[in-house]
Amino acid sequence: MIRPIDPADPGLAPRLLEVQHRAYAVEAALIGFDGIPPLQEDLAGLMTSTEHWLGCFTDDVLVAAVAYEFPDPETVDITRLVVDPAYARQGHASALLDALDDLEPRGLSLVSTGTANAPAIKLYLGRGYHESELVEVGPGISITRFRRERVL
Repeated sequence: MIRPIDPADPGLAPRLLEVQHRAYAVEAALIGFDGIPPLQEDLAGLMTSTEHWLGCFTDDVLVAAVAYEFPDPETVDITRLVVDPAYARQGHASALLDALDDLEPRGLSLVSTGTANAPAIKLYLGRGYHESELVEVGPGISITRFRRERVL
């Protein structure tokens, strides 16, 4: 089940933080960089997030989430997409992106990931995103930004 979630919910926030940390630990290992800001975030920081969130639940357990913002009326910027590694490769990321497309149809969708994060890049390319920019964030570490334009 996918539904909107509130990171300020004290009953949900600890699990959301756990999923986020576990997911970004996998990305950190893939890209060889553990300075990913959400990996360093604490519970207080997460609970003050101003992003919009959708959560994916299996048997009432949060297993994945997507956070997003609206920089303008035509654009959705996906700021975080996290899946608990124990639930990886079960379609949760795709389901969240489908739900976001249905809930917030926008002509332009933006997302970024570590350039060495092959599973995320495969996911985004498979959903019609294309690379728009490569940004070096540290010595030998880069992120790739993606965009997808759709006619609605």
